[in-house]
Amino acid sequence: MKSCNLLLLTLLTLLGSVSMQAEALITNVDHRETTSLAGKWRVIVDPFETGFYSYRYEEIKNRDNGFSMDAKAADKSALLEYNFDSSGTLDVPGDWNSQREKLFFYEGTVWYRKKFDYHLQPGKRLFAYFGAINYEAIVYLNGQKVGTHTGGFTPFNFELTNYLKAGENSLVIKADNKRRSTAIPTVMSDWWNYGGLTRRVLLIEESNTFIRDYHIQLAKDSMETIAGWVQLDGAEGAQPVTVRIPEAGITQTVQTDERGYAEISFDADLSLWSPDNPKLYRVEISAGEELLEDEIGFRSVQVRGNDILLNGKAIFLRGICIHEESPLRPGRAYTPEDARILLEWSKELNCNFVRLAHYPHNEYMTRQADRMGILVWSEIPLYWTISWDNPEVYSNAVQQLTEMITRDKNKASVILWSVANETPVSEQRTKFLADLTKVARSLDPTRLITAALEAEWPKEGIAINDPLGAYLDVLGCNEYLGWYGSTDPRNFDKTWFTKYEKPLIISEFGAGALQGYHADPDTRWSEEFQAQVYERQIPMLDRIPFLRGTSPWILKDFKSPRRPLPYFQDYFNRKGLISDTGERKQAFYILQDYYRQIESGEGDSAR
Repeated sequence: MKSCNLLLLTLLTLLGSVSMQAEALITNVDHRETTSLAGKWRVIVDPFETGFYSYRYEEIKNRDNGFSMDAKAADKSALLEYNFDSSGTLDVPGDWNSQREKLFFYEGTVWYRKKFDYHLQPGKRLFAYFGAINYEAIVYLNGQKVGTHTGGFTPFNFELTNYLKAGENSLVIKADNKRRSTAIPTVMSDWWNYGGLTRRVLLIEESNTFIRDYHIQLAKDSMETIAGWVQLDGAEGAQPVTVRIPEAGITQTVQTDERGYAEISFDADLSLWSPDNPKLYRVEISAGEELLEDEIGFRSVQVRGNDILLNGKAIFLRGICIHEESPLRPGRAYTPEDARILLEWSKELNCNFVRLAHYPHNEYMTRQADRMGILVWSEIPLYWTISWDNPEVYSNAVQQLTEMITRDKNKASVILWSVANETPVSEQRTKFLADLTKVARSLDPTRLITAALEAEWPKEGIAINDPLGAYLDVLGCNEYLGWYGSTDPRNFDKTWFTKYEKPLIISEFGAGALQGYHADPDTRWSEEFQAQVYERQIPMLDRIPFLRGTSPWILKDFKSPRRPLPYFQDYFNRKGLISDTGERKQAFYILQDYYRQIESGEGDSAR
């Protein structure tokens, strides 16, 4: 366990060399003393980055014409070519694309400003917490640069204590969602590049020394020993920390070292979390006068041969893929209600599992999955065409992986960390991703590692022989038989095989259909065509001896700039089983029945 913590410190040092402002993430924000900054923020759309660069393309620093200063004209003769006070507004959280028609396709910089009053008491510290900003964010408080963050789907925080004024404060954020060849994801993807402050923004007030993070889960391969660690943040690092689970009758006190770190380990007689029993315990962590509570489920996840074991028993993952789009309104999903509806639709399909594609979703999703008993695959957006030989890209991948794991490592629902989706095989790519699997296991040894691979298509069948498979616990594979390429039904008769003795999840399959468009089953875009692909897929799935889960593509239609076909697509990927307006398609009921048979142990579909 000590080696894991040392690796984390090494990773943070590495990240700090890339972004000098990197700060360790504060976890469990739902149970801390916070102030929400949700609401209307003043914004300036800045496609030429006039507020950041001079006409010589040099960064503007500490001058009134830099938008970060939020300056006001000193007198009637002063030249100041921006004004937040008279600019328009956008809702935060929220993406700019769905709020203004003129910003529907916009990729570039938008400046956000929020004023807030605050009076920080002696002995307290203040942090700004951002659920996510897509893609690059620079944060300023009262004209001073606080920090930068790169990555559009993971949380981050900066301490504001030394920049704060008593009374009114001006928080300015430069948000830039331009696609870049050295970004993660890169210039090519198949979802909408929603820009802005897409998730919640909170002010977190803490004591000088506080509980920043902790890992409290069952030890690897155990169903009765809780193990992990606690990390304090502050000058008074060495002090007693107590962990209590009142319902289980557990009270354990440990002494942190001078860095504020202590390991924990104790036996417990627990009711284990599962889809059938989503039991959560109230866990209390106290240090000094601080008491931090959480709701944690305890369960074991393992691999044995071709089987995935949950609490020691083999399980088949009846899943669906989900993008982070709101179920009933345009734009990003970012509310607890969004999460509840999306996961309720998944339960209606008889799912016990969801793949949150292709990036970490907001924390409401994993919190709600914990409560509803839904297993989760969570992944970082290493997608398609990454710059595998670029050290800075690797450092950013480590950062995003670390932030994803740090936020959700205490969620019982999350059983799979995914390091990639549909990445072309090369020596550089395999080393890059293999190294990431080692980082993931060091940060969290209790969960399984996977990736969505592409299959090979030899004459004798369909093979999963990607060299990355050697580094994974569970194989994922995307295939679109009947949609891309030939629609010949004989393609579904192929035999699947692999050189790895590991469980397989078919992480994507499906076909597009416009809800309400009906024709014969051979007419593309009809509901009947999509339904036929599912009907042909299911018997093939039942013949794969090492198959242990499926997550078809996808729960709901979602926006994508790659899909411009008029009428049938109109910038939507139409592979959803539910339309963008919430209507079920025929294939929804085919998958629902298939999963019902698996769950009940009926017929050929039973596993």
